[in-house]
Amino acid sequence: MTKIDNLLDNKGTPLDKQTFTWRELAGKPISKLDDDAFTRVRVILMNGVESDALRLKHFGARFHKELQLPLAQIRRAEQHQMTSINWLLSADHSPLETTVAYEQVAIEVTAAVAQNEPDPYQAQTYRFGLLEDFDHLYRYAAMLDRLEGKDANNILQGYTDLVPGRPTSEHHRAPGDDLRDNYEKDSAALITKIHAALITGAEYQTHDYYMNIGPLFADPVARALYAEIASVEEQHVTQYGSLQDPAETFMEKWLVHEAMEVYTYASCAEQEENPRLKAMWERFVDYELGHLNLACELFKKYERRDPAEVLAGPLPRMIEFKSQRDFVRETLSREVDLRAHGIDYVPKEREARPSLDYRAQLNSEGVPANIVSAGYTFKPGTELNEVGEQQ
Repeated sequence: MTKIDNLLDNKGTPLDKQTFTWRELAGKPISKLDDDAFTRVRVILMNGVESDALRLKHFGARFHKELQLPLAQIRRAEQHQMTSINWLLSADHSPLETTVAYEQVAIEVTAAVAQNEPDPYQAQTYRFGLLEDFDHLYRYAAMLDRLEGKDANNILQGYTDLVPGRPTSEHHRAPGDDLRDNYEKDSAALITKIHAALITGAEYQTHDYYMNIGPLFADPVARALYAEIASVEEQHVTQYGSLQDPAETFMEKWLVHEAMEVYTYASCAEQEENPRLKAMWERFVDYELGHLNLACELFKKYERRDPAEVLAGPLPRMIEFKSQRDFVRETLSREVDLRAHGIDYVPKEREARPSLDYRAQLNSEGVPANIVSAGYTFKPGTELNEVGEQQ
């Protein structure tokens, strides 16, 4: 892997050298139980990052004829990177177990980002969303116990607590209360821009996964729970997406996204314990540097500006892939009763009337998240306990 001191100092792997075979694309998956949970966290996170990279480039191509070919060329490489990553999830993960893993990604990565974010308002937004994902995990863990008799901790491996957060039944807000104040593109730190792109992409993936998986369940409570939480995930995509400056041009957003991809792959490579995956992350760091280099050349050509205006400075401190339990617990104790009123975070009693009315209507015929977790309290070793009781 190319050593990265500054994003603009490395050319990476040229695009025409970024080749794949079908065997690489559908390679050996990770082990559900033997690999560390944070290996799976990295796999899910990077799949979401690549999914968002494809999405952004497709949108850009619809507005910029001159960029259609280079965007298509980079998308092809990123399609294959995404496939190589997504196919690492093993077939013995049930959809519900994968869901638990998705929520672990949301909690641990968002908590790491919140602590590394220099802008106080943006950091507050990450903490706010974090407590909602934390509660989603608890509800899905209850569903996993109910439908499959499985202990969610087999996936979490003890890194992430299983207790209620801000109640899912109170996450539903009127659209005006999901919009946030954005960073200013000319004054925001590079890491602030990277964080907003990263968490938006991660939440977008979660939303899409729940929308695809939810209808496949026969259990009516499971179907309703996925519908409820997918709606909250759309709110989260709205929330995090609005943190970005709308005054940025498409090419500025593209540069930031490519920088984010380099940064996240480098974070994965730095901390991965599985040698095979570490080599993959290192390879894709070089691939993304190649994409970034091409984007910089196009930025100079079409916007006639120096990419350093957007990307100057050293690469920020890496994402810390580790249990953020203490930070999450502290945030939960201090901020569980915060609510949104427009772009502001306020005490529960000051929540805006449009959100209260919107929520009351949605919850008027029952709340799936409350139904699934009624009487549920997480106990370690659920499966072993049940086997013992049956004997």
